[in-house]
Amino acid sequence: MDRRRFLRGVVMAGAGAFAAPMLNLGRCRVFAQDGAPGGGPLRSVRAVDLVRQAMVIDMLGLLTLDWSRLARWQREPGSFREADFERLRASGVDVFHPAVDPNQPDAGAAVRRWLSGWDRLIATYPGYFVRVGSAADLARAKAEGRIGLILGFQNSDHFQSVADVAEFYRRGQRVSQLTYNARNRLGGGCQATDFGLTLFGGEVVAAMNRLGMVVDVSHCGERTTLDAFIASKKPVLITHSNCRALVGHPRCKSDAVLRAMAARGGVMGITAVRAFVRQSEAPTLEDLLDHFDHVARVAGPEHVGLGSDTDVDSRDPRTGRVRPAYAIRGLVPERRTFEVVEGLLRRGWLPADVAGVLGGNFRRALASIWEIPLPPGAPTPAVPGAVMASPGGI
Repeated sequence: MDRRRFLRGVVMAGAGAFAAPMLNLGRCRVFAQDGAPGGGPLRSVRAVDLVRQAMVIDMLGLLTLDWSRLARWQREPGSFREADFERLRASGVDVFHPAVDPNQPDAGAAVRRWLSGWDRLIATYPGYFVRVGSAADLARAKAEGRIGLILGFQNSDHFQSVADVAEFYRRGQRVSQLTYNARNRLGGGCQATDFGLTLFGGEVVAAMNRLGMVVDVSHCGERTTLDAFIASKKPVLITHSNCRALVGHPRCKSDAVLRAMAARGGVMGITAVRAFVRQSEAPTLEDLLDHFDHVARVAGPEHVGLGSDTDVDSRDPRTGRVRPAYAIRGLVPERRTFEVVEGLLRRGWLPADVAGVLGGNFRRALASIWEIPLPPGAPTPAVPGAVMASPGGI
């Protein structure tokens, strides 16, 4: 994609040319809170140039918040159009990790359906999408101007035995959040009594390490999070969270967590969820930037990235306004990537460190976790059978 076409896409996105369809969560969850409308201008071309040159990875980026629209894209050839692709490209993001918690009684069946839907979408539109399962795939998506998709989930309820990790790896899953907000057999969520990582959870982490599946602790409680850092032989990611030192929300991470994450090579993606940016008064773009600065001070700039926890425009099609959960004063969601870049540069960040935030840091961590990608059709390494959960599990 040449620079003129890229700039034209950014201008169209900033003008609100693409409005997302109505949110219909049904029984599929992503984390959201209330907020207020806001907006602001793209201030300079230097942010556009840096985004264009970097590999941009949103480690919790959704293609759309409308699940019925996503289902239509996945099942009806021709329903995903060039305008839909250009809307995604205009965001500046090269690689999305569109993870959710399917929130169904039969977690395994629900995850299989979701993966099958992504299989159909990628197979139907090979000119638009690249399935990302290795570091080489990240580079290929950027080089070919296609959208990279990292398939993962915001819960691990579908791992009913340790052997299940291998099954879902074979099906294309590359990231798994150990828990959502509640307790499960692996450990404690951030809104539950947290007894730490269970014996079963530790066995699952070990299996994920062997296979090259990312361990994500974004929604885990403090003790389970810290336990996962100790148990894992590879970097553990916090794909989407913010800093508890700035916002006292249980979904935000403490400085102790940030330091432990960095010590083991992990990266935390900063979210654009209003409740995690600032809890008092109306949050602003400057409040959002404070979270990037805080991680850089506590853990180092090489351990912070993007994890927006929303889609590319966050708009309610009924009103044309930004959904309250994502309303941050001074920030236009369609230009979120560019405005974060401009804000960090304005605060004195070095361009190389900003490039790391955009995707270089997550790319490094993912390459470490995926260090031996399996060739197509290769058998998955053997994984031991199931073990009993400790009393801390459910």
